[in-house]
Amino acid sequence: MKILLFGKSGMLGSCLYENLSEQGHSVFGFTSSECDLMDTKKMKILFDELKPDFVLNCAAYTAVDDAEKNVQLAMDINGNALGGIADLCKISKAVLIHFSTDYVFDGHKKTWKESDVPCPINVYGESKLLGEKLISEHMKKFYIIRTSWLFGENGKNFVDTMAALGKEKEEVSVVNDQFGSPTYTKDLAEKVCKFFVNKKPVLEYGIYHITNSGTTNWSDFAAHIFKTLFLETKVKGITTEAFNRPAKRPKYSTLKSTKFNFGMRPWRKAVKDYLRKYFIIAPY
Repeated sequence: MKILLFGKSGMLGSCLYENLSEQGHSVFGFTSSECDLMDTKKMKILFDELKPDFVLNCAAYTAVDDAEKNVQLAMDINGNALGGIADLCKISKAVLIHFSTDYVFDGHKKTWKESDVPCPINVYGESKLLGEKLISEHMKKFYIIRTSWLFGENGKNFVDTMAALGKEKEEVSVVNDQFGSPTYTKDLAEKVCKFFVNKKPVLEYGIYHITNSGTTNWSDFAAHIFKTLFLETKVKGITTEAFNRPAKRPKYSTLKSTKFNFGMRPWRKAVKDYLRKYFIIAPY
């Protein structure tokens, strides 16, 4: 099967590239520097040459706070580019798998289903929602996968940041009033690869929520990381207001899957598995 993958060097993209290649698929991966998603002419040439069966878009502008001042760039990469990709997929009869975020919701309730109406409260969320809308308006054969709080190899993530801080500091201040589901890119990639078999989509087209199971807040997330690493670093819980970042964050952004039971393992086990690759960890 021939697969075109954008965002090859990122946390999720690199994991998918490795996973799909090991399965024997012909995967043509491109980094953000190698392929400008807004260059319509070059994108058309790429699609004409490769004629992919599936297109996986992991490319994204993920700097949530910076997006507040780089509005157009975020809107182009996360939003407008998807209209062009969707058109090219439709012409080439390729199925599109695109990754979105829990930040398309405002966080006023504790869990969010696929059918809930999006209501972003920051530019990043608005840009990702624009991408979703353009995909659904331009084509029918697509999967939009919303996920949250990603961690994994080949990218800046909360687990790595806390692991580093835990070695340097006796106490760290972490937000305790934002709730969501940490998700390991390895686990997510394995589930995504089950969406298609021998050029045929397995599940009904549309929007899906996929995360590791369980909900936590950033403060408890950090405490679990320190405990797993045998670190005695204390966690001081602070409010979102005290943290004072440029972009608003949803208080509750746990994604609930109502369309399919993906059987994702608890986030705590996923974190332990990830940390095992780099550190000596607790045996519990």
